[in-house]
Amino acid sequence: MWEKFKSRLKQFAGYELLLGLRYTRAKRKNHFISFISLTSMLGIALGVAALIVVLSVMNGFQKELRTRILGVASHLEISGRNNQLSDWQQVLDFSMKQPQVLAAAPYIMAQGMLSYDQGVQGAIVRGVLPATEDAVAELGRNMKVGRLTDLRAGEFGIILGADLAYNLGAQVGDKVLLMAPQGQFTPAGMVPRLKQFTLIGLFQVGMYEYDAGLALVHLEDAAKLYRMGDSVSGVRLKLADLFNAPAIGATMAKRLNAMSETGEHYYVSDWTLQHANFFKAVQMEKRVMFIILTLIVAVAAFNIVSTLVMAVTDKRADIAIMRTLGASPLSILCIFIIQGALIGLVGTLLGAVFGVLIALNISSIIPFIENLFQVQFLAKEVYAISELPSDLIWADVLVIVGMSFVLSLVATLYPSWRASKINPAEALRYE
Repeated sequence: MWEKFKSRLKQFAGYELLLGLRYTRAKRKNHFISFISLTSMLGIALGVAALIVVLSVMNGFQKELRTRILGVASHLEISGRNNQLSDWQQVLDFSMKQPQVLAAAPYIMAQGMLSYDQGVQGAIVRGVLPATEDAVAELGRNMKVGRLTDLRAGEFGIILGADLAYNLGAQVGDKVLLMAPQGQFTPAGMVPRLKQFTLIGLFQVGMYEYDAGLALVHLEDAAKLYRMGDSVSGVRLKLADLFNAPAIGATMAKRLNAMSETGEHYYVSDWTLQHANFFKAVQMEKRVMFIILTLIVAVAAFNIVSTLVMAVTDKRADIAIMRTLGASPLSILCIFIIQGALIGLVGTLLGAVFGVLIALNISSIIPFIENLFQVQFLAKEVYAISELPSDLIWADVLVIVGMSFVLSLVATLYPSWRASKINPAEALRYE
């Protein structure tokens, strides 16, 4: 049977292909069959186009959010026990020798309470070195007021997220009181450590988590306030390939712990772990949308079944005549598979072309629709991302096109098999 099938494949460019193409484009007496074929083709095209556009938009949102998160967070962080790293200079030197590491910067991370006038807000306080911090993050690009380099040791300046400063009611130039949770003993008892900082800048990255909860001070000022001495909380790294961060982090952790002479234990965390739940939620949403929209393509593809069933019924006499002239059941099977596959192929290619064009130009299409109907899909006052981003990944397009064509091909099998089983005598009896 297999040898016979292979021999038939060699003759595939024969009359089966010609008849399959002819049945697809021929003008039938039953126009309803042509209408069903057209709707099946358009349904597949719309499903494929919708799938490409939706996945591109979701990829765009994922990329935009990842860019904003990594504008503040780092690709890798190396820290020690109790949030202290005493030999941070050695860790920094070791990190910079790794070929995958582009930049490294020390940091101090602690909690604090900010107070101005009647406003009080909790915040994460990050001590940084402006010269090196700008190399591992993109906070410098997100400054609304001032510059990151305005932070100078001993001047006790502070840079706040725009929403944090708004909630406090503070403006640039105001004196903000920073309270450290670690207390100090006095004759009056335990009191928190306080230090007055001057607000010298504001940043806004578009992520509320950071804009309303992060404060930046100079590394030396943070060390004095939190009594860190010569220690820091850790070292932040920027990698050449951020998607390889988990593997690089695991390798560096093993090497650092193996070469530690002081018994220091190092903890290495990457950006995927720090925001694991968020990115898992986005990925899950993308998969669910793919499944839902695939069902739309499947419904359109399986309309080909009804098209071919009616076509087989309409062509029973033709099939019987071909069988009496010597056509094999496999030839009849191939004819109707070609007819159905062509419907699926044309619909898939049309959908792919329109989907790619829309995905590539969605940044122009959406503003046009908003201006035409005087609506705004993503209000700046509500959403962090006010424009609809799109990131077309060609691998996704290939998967969608392949999936659509396979579904169309599967839909042709049963009607084609029924056509190959038609008995010529029974078919011609009523003609």
